Amino acid sequence: MDLYTPARLARVVEDLRDDPAVGTFLVSTFFAEQSISREEAVYFDVLTGKPRLAPFCSPLVEGQIVESLGYKTNSFTPAYIKDKRVLEDGKAIRRRPGMPIAAGLDPYAIRLMTIDTETEDQIRMVRRRMEWMASSALRTGTITVTGEKYPTTVVNFGRDPSLTVTLTGGDIWGSGTDTPLDDLEEYAGLVRDASGASPIDVIMAQNVFKAFRKNDDVKELLSGDRSSPSTTIDLAPNSYKYGATFMGNVGAFRIWVYSDSYVADDGSTQKYVPDGWLLMVSDQLEGVQHFGGIKDEAYGFQVTDFFQKSWTQPDPAVRFLMLQSAPLVVPYRINASLSAKVI
Repeated sequence: MDLYTPARLARVVEDLRDDPAVGTFLVSTFFAEQSISREEAVYFDVLTGKPRLAPFCSPLVEGQIVESLGYKTNSFTPAYIKDKRVLEDGKAIRRRPGMPIAAGLDPYAIRLMTIDTETEDQIRMVRRRMEWMASSALRTGTITVTGEKYPTTVVNFGRDPSLTVTLTGGDIWGSGTDTPLDDLEEYAGLVRDASGASPIDVIMAQNVFKAFRKNDDVKELLSGDRSSPSTTIDLAPNSYKYGATFMGNVGAFRIWVYSDSYVADDGSTQKYVPDGWLLMVSDQLEGVQHFGGIKDEAYGFQVTDFFQKSWTQPDPAVRFLMLQSAPLVVPYRINASLSAKVI
């Protein structure tokens, strides 16, 4: 059996694409819809209409013409991802991690295991890149794309500047004079005024939640005269599992702690929600995972999110395994989100 046909490799990709071990809380929660295009560029519309009132007129006069809601169409050619791995022929006869030292497997069985392992890692890397895009879009309203022979490009989704907040002085959470409950209510109002959407989910960095739970007003919601039946939040110490941890409800808000991290291009470890930050997002964000066309003529310009192929080089004897993708996450209603640096 040929292990390296596109059909066989596509089956491997299909089996591994939903790996639960990859931290993709933001993408899976707020960018669940997927759009795959044959075109190289990704096109997305941004609504520009304002909340208007219907005009009055006499029933005896001709109806007034009201302009339709405006929008503008943006286009962007995603930076292409070409993750290429080298599978040396010698690796097919070497013991893999966890295998018995004295009992080897058939070289083709070892190679099949290697393909699965490498493919899993390739997909995880693309998923992390998409989660990084989602984090950047929700935190800054923009995504900055740069790469080898790809000019640095800022994709600006046009979020209202009032929806990126930085607290100072005594307003900083944990300062002793902070009012986090009032802040959350105010932030929700900003989102509602800018988009008409009501935000529900609040995603906090770990140190932000620690400051939040220490606040006296928050504690009073769970006990005493101010206790709220709609507030059921766990204020006890938590180890915070991989992926977002649901902490409970505070009034109308669902509170999450998201402390997953990734290794950035410069080798440093960064968090998807940096220390000191929180995100507030509505389920009306209309986030979409877009994938541009795969530029590979030999395989028919595939219309798919991930495309993998393999080929050999005779001397030195090497097999290559390459995964291609052209992703971009787009929040169509970007004003249904807010970010705040509260510490």
